[in-house]
Amino acid sequence: MKSKVETMRDQIISGPIVKTLIVLAYPLIINRLVQVLYNLTDTFWLGKLGREQLAAPGTAWPLVWFFMSLGMGFATAGFAFVSQYVGAKQYERANRAAGALYSLMMLFAVGVGLFGVVSAPYLLNFMNVSGNVYPYALDYTRVIFAGIPFSFTLFAFNFLLRAIGDTKTPVKINIATVLLNLVLDPFFIFGWAGFPELGVTGAAVATMFSNSLGSIVGGYLLFRGRVGIHLTAENLKPDLEFYKRIFRVGIPASVGSSTTALGFVILTRIIFTLGGQFGNADVAFATYSITNRLTNFMFAFSDGISMAMGTMVGQTVGAKLYERAKTIAERTMLINFTILGAGTLFFILFRVPIFKFFINDPAITAESAKVVKYFAASLPFFGIFSAVNNVFQSSGHTKKSMFLSIARLWGIRLPLSYGLGIMVKDTAGLWLGMGLSNIIGAIVALAWFLTGSWMSRIIEDNG
Repeated sequence: MKSKVETMRDQIISGPIVKTLIVLAYPLIINRLVQVLYNLTDTFWLGKLGREQLAAPGTAWPLVWFFMSLGMGFATAGFAFVSQYVGAKQYERANRAAGALYSLMMLFAVGVGLFGVVSAPYLLNFMNVSGNVYPYALDYTRVIFAGIPFSFTLFAFNFLLRAIGDTKTPVKINIATVLLNLVLDPFFIFGWAGFPELGVTGAAVATMFSNSLGSIVGGYLLFRGRVGIHLTAENLKPDLEFYKRIFRVGIPASVGSSTTALGFVILTRIIFTLGGQFGNADVAFATYSITNRLTNFMFAFSDGISMAMGTMVGQTVGAKLYERAKTIAERTMLINFTILGAGTLFFILFRVPIFKFFINDPAITAESAKVVKYFAASLPFFGIFSAVNNVFQSSGHTKKSMFLSIARLWGIRLPLSYGLGIMVKDTAGLWLGMGLSNIIGAIVALAWFLTGSWMSRIIEDNG
């Protein structure tokens, strides 16, 4: 398996940039599209139950994302170490780093799952979730938290394989889990073929069951050594010295990710609050939920390319080829901006039939007009922001990523969204604030990237 890793490394280090980017990105894009297909299907089925049921997962996921993002920082650190070790041809150290990350994630995930199940009611109340949506959101949230340990380890599997340049194997497993989820959804939601009719909870049960199977398969491949990384009982043992290094790189990434996720919890509260003051809270949040699904479809392409870029940047930085890493990042930004520009145009032109496909609610269709007018044009700029953020994380400069993420959300988006909403006494201000945060965030990110302060590796020099 090492020869396969080495072959991919050589292509990343010295091969044609755009061709290599596409080779790495297309499985990730397919994976994202399948994930989005699941989210869209989930939204479609729950839309048949009503706007409150449709809004429940959108209410729950900021909470789940907040706690998952705490572990995401350690996965980001593990990715940076493993990819840079591979770039530096230190393959045994790459295996040890992978083992340390996997054991850390397993321990952390159990604690998060237990805490989430117990604290869900208090967290939903803090978000000011409307009384109509609350019972559905509570049931959904608790089931998802119960399955967090499996989600975390599947997450670690994806990060580790992407670090060594294998973007195909995780995609195969993820596609299988998502397709299983798609099939199970209506059976658990509506009680088809003798299954229990669980409504919104059924969507969560289908998700938890599918992720669990994916996690088990991923763990099997890692421990059998069939995917370029071989986990053993030896490299899973606690390594306090290496844990210190993971914490040093991972904690800023965790703070950045979790603070961002907490920001979206606050944004959810703002949407319910402003929606309730200047219209209908459930309409505002249902519109936001559908918009999220649509933007996630567009981001499937740009995120896939950004993640592929992260693998290339991590390994080229590990090989001390900093100018090549900079060129890779710049080409990624241009590609992302172009793709998201085309997607935004499609979104604007076909807004009405798209929203009506999910739920034929005149109030939601009317609210979506504000989305197009005040928010949609900012989406291409997010492609630039996302790419720069990925550069900082992949090179191991997670403090830069942390400050960038916090500034965009807490310094720009939340104050502008709430302030403009109150100022104009309309949810239009909310959408405008969200749009401006993407544009301003992209300008700041690009300026910081161009300073080149991220051009140094985090691994030790001795081999």
